[in-house]
Amino acid sequence: MTNTEMLEHKILSAKVLKRDLAKALNISETAFYSKLKNKREFKASEICKLRDVLGLSVSETVSIFLQ
Repeated sequence: MTNTEMLEHKILSAKVLKRDLAKALNISETAFYSKLKNKREFKASEICKLRDVLGLSVSETVSIFLQ
C-alpha cells in the first residue's frame, strides 16, 4: 500500500503538477488519482519513473511504496 501522505508531500516539495506526473507515467489523471487513493497499485515501472521525476532516494522510495 502506498504511503499517500508521504508521496503527496514529495510531490508538493518537487513542485510538480499531478497531471504532469500522470503524463510522465503515460496514464490518465483519473488512474493516477486512483493510485494515490490506494484504489489501484503503482506498477514497478511507474514507481521507478516517480523516483526519477521526484528525485526520491532509495529509502524514500521504499518508505512510500513498499511498506
